[in-house]
Amino acid sequence: MNSSAPVCPVPAEQQPINEYQELKESWFFRWATLDLRHYLQPLLLLWGLSWLIAAPVAATSFPIAKYPAQFVLSAAAGAMVIPVLALLRLYLGWVYVSNRLSQATVFYEESGWYDGQVWVKPEEVLQRDRLIVTYQIGSVLRRLQRTFVGIALLLLLGGLAWIAL
Repeated sequence: MNSSAPVCPVPAEQQPINEYQELKESWFFRWATLDLRHYLQPLLLLWGLSWLIAAPVAATSFPIAKYPAQFVLSAAAGAMVIPVLALLRLYLGWVYVSNRLSQATVFYEESGWYDGQVWVKPEEVLQRDRLIVTYQIGSVLRRLQRTFVGIALLLLLGGLAWIAL
């Protein structure tokens, strides 16, 4: 064993590198790292299932026979709520781990909320963690941000279509 290696007092489950590994292997958070096809499938599935809630609500305001375009636009927009919430949870989880990896210090709890400590990362650990943020997590966050922009554009187009009716 190398005696010059820094000893990390942070419990294993609170170490940012382990939080990153756990997030990356989680069935939910791994979703954002999949190839484009497998990333979009659950998103579209959630949106489709959300129609089960959004369609009846839209139908009460806009009967399909009388206002078909308004029904479709309002139900489609309403069905976006659940996918957006799922994407928001994904984004917040990845941002949290990204921040923990990027920071030069790690706040941790030894045995409970009342005994918080701070560990200053050695330079080599900080560099490793920041490389992970730059080359691994950055692409995931950019993908999620682009997805939010895409959804916003779709909602804007739907709003413009609504105005045109």
